[in-house]
Amino acid sequence: MTLRIRPCAPGDAAALALVGQATFLESYAGFVDGQDIVAHTRAQHAEDLYACCLADPAVRLWLAEIDPGAAPVGYAMISPPDLPMAVGSGDLELRRIYLLSRFHGQGWGARLMSTAIDAARGNGARHLLLGVNSENRRALAFYARQGFAAVGRRRFQVGAHAYDDLVLARAL
Repeated sequence: MTLRIRPCAPGDAAALALVGQATFLESYAGFVDGQDIVAHTRAQHAEDLYACCLADPAVRLWLAEIDPGAAPVGYAMISPPDLPMAVGSGDLELRRIYLLSRFHGQGWGARLMSTAIDAARGNGARHLLLGVNSENRRALAFYARQGFAAVGRRRFQVGAHAYDDLVLARAL
């Protein structure tokens, strides 16, 4: 299989929405209430939301595609931070990094992460921050391997329930 990572284009909103919905469901089904997952993905992974992100010059997105036919299997997004804590001037947030679980463990998540880190550095950021569910052990282990460490906490609302997230940071 050949995986390609490319900068997103204006027509990629549907592919981003599909991957966002699928990976959120994969990650949290059985942990988050089913009705909350459906409501959350409709709101937070809607095609029009991604179209707005693609039109925002402060947001950068990359799509991971696999042959045949360039099927979307993951993506990464960086943006100015939207976190409940003080951040440094110019710091960026890895708002999302998603990869379908079938493709975990093959180095492709690390390739997506490297793409985001390189872009953040190129943008002059000193730190890259992210939020992750405090019980998502696989993601926490991945982020630790990528050099991220806990710097804070936040509450993350999914439907009617709030969950504990850790805020992680990595110096660039």
